[in-house]
Amino acid sequence: MSDASFRVDETPSSGEAGFSDYFALLKPRVMSLVVFTAFAGFYAAQSEMHPIEGLAVILFIAVGAGASGALNMWWDSDIDSVMKRTRNRPIPTGRITADAALAFGIALAGFAVAMLALASNLQAAALLAFTVFFYVVIYTMWLKRRTPQNIVVGGAAGAFPPMIGWMAATGSVSIESAFMFCLIFMWTPPHFWALALFARSDYEAAGVPMLTVTHGRRAARAHILVYTLLLAALAAGAAMAGIGGPAYVCVAIVMNVLFLRGAWSIWRRGEQTAESDGFKIEKSFFTLSLAYLFAHFGAIVVDTAIEPYVAGMW
Repeated sequence: MSDASFRVDETPSSGEAGFSDYFALLKPRVMSLVVFTAFAGFYAAQSEMHPIEGLAVILFIAVGAGASGALNMWWDSDIDSVMKRTRNRPIPTGRITADAALAFGIALAGFAVAMLALASNLQAAALLAFTVFFYVVIYTMWLKRRTPQNIVVGGAAGAFPPMIGWMAATGSVSIESAFMFCLIFMWTPPHFWALALFARSDYEAAGVPMLTVTHGRRAARAHILVYTLLLAALAAGAAMAGIGGPAYVCVAIVMNVLFLRGAWSIWRRGEQTAESDGFKIEKSFFTLSLAYLFAHFGAIVVDTAIEPYVAGMW
């Protein structure tokens, strides 16, 4: 593992950082998914919390997610400078120093945890603190550079937000929040392995042992199919666990058929064919995976909203 102090020396600032640079440290695209799933968990719990308090809860969860992103970029600044898709991030380009990113991330994490405790309860704040720790220490510092199972275990970090939202609303966990956690946890590997199929050279150059690097693309394709089958079964089970109403069932049927078809197409692909068309199917599957998660959690929100009107019919 690279020494953190060495990476600090490698990232001298080339100028004064602006707001957009610090905002980029928060990984806003990842944050949007965290915010939405956390909101779904919070809303599905049907808390009687005042809307302003609820907005504060989601805001502080988002800040915690942003803190995780900043700390991830601090630690990974050496490999970010090697990978094509990350080399323009604020630290590799020198717009922000690694020291500044570290301080920024720690400050945001402390603020988010403390404020969530005040806005909701200590249980939710503790789970948020554990989520930041899990993402930064367990995944980023430990698993990511050591094992091809990095994203399998590390995916738990991204699966906690709806459970945090539920706990903020109720002070406890439930079978519904557990299913939401499992849905994201099982979705994460095929989502990232699809990315790793067409970004293998990046991971190989950076020395990150993604499955496509250690076992090859053929193995990754098989793993995507297996995990997608398990995900489809889990999504169906969630519909029977109390979180699924008519909207969720419709979404689950359509999206899982599309996802299974995509995984099957990926599994059947030959490497020469994939390379010749620029991994078109793999990239489409990656995009579909984002829509898959947003659609499922959006359906949970819709079902919660319409529940009083369909309770007698469903």
